[in-house]
Amino acid sequence: MRTTRFAALSVSALFALTACGGGDDSGSAASSPSVSAEASAGAHNAQDVSFAQGMIPHHQQAIEMAELADGRAASAQVKDLAARVEKAQGPEISTMTGWLKAWDEKVPESMPGMDHSGMTGMTGMMDSADMGKLKKASGKEFDSMFLTMMVEHHEGAVEMANTEKAKGEYKAATAMAGDIVTAQNAEISEMKKLLGES
Repeated sequence: MRTTRFAALSVSALFALTACGGGDDSGSAASSPSVSAEASAGAHNAQDVSFAQGMIPHHQQAIEMAELADGRAASAQVKDLAARVEKAQGPEISTMTGWLKAWDEKVPESMPGMDHSGMTGMTGMMDSADMGKLKKASGKEFDSMFLTMMVEHHEGAVEMANTEKAKGEYKAATAMAGDIVTAQNAEISEMKKLLGES
């Protein structure tokens, strides 16, 4: 008796499941793959691609500048700021690289000491002459030069991030852009105060 009841329940459950999906079969089957594809690659536009492709080398140069502080900076505050720049921007590069790969878009190459001066249309980027001066500086001269350059660099990043916030479509990218605006504007204020004290 128990077995028969179980079999009957199984059959009715099967009918219920078929009924749920049966009428809407084409819709659910069609929407499921696109939903999962959207989750992995995301609904994005050309601005999102441009943001990631531009911000990766922009961040790479900021990290390159930050790495110079160790052994050159006189101020503990400058060293601390440089460490925070490295810590924040490294993971963001990895995330943006992941987006570009998922979108099947070109990922900017990362080479230590590469000359980013050819990056046209990107505000705040230092040219090779600026980077050369920063590498040769030390002590208070380095601190002042680093802060001045990093303020300009951050302002460029904020401008790029604001464009992404306004025109981007991919939610994770516009969210990152918002974080960049908040964090880097705070660091700009901090650096300007440090420049005022020196």
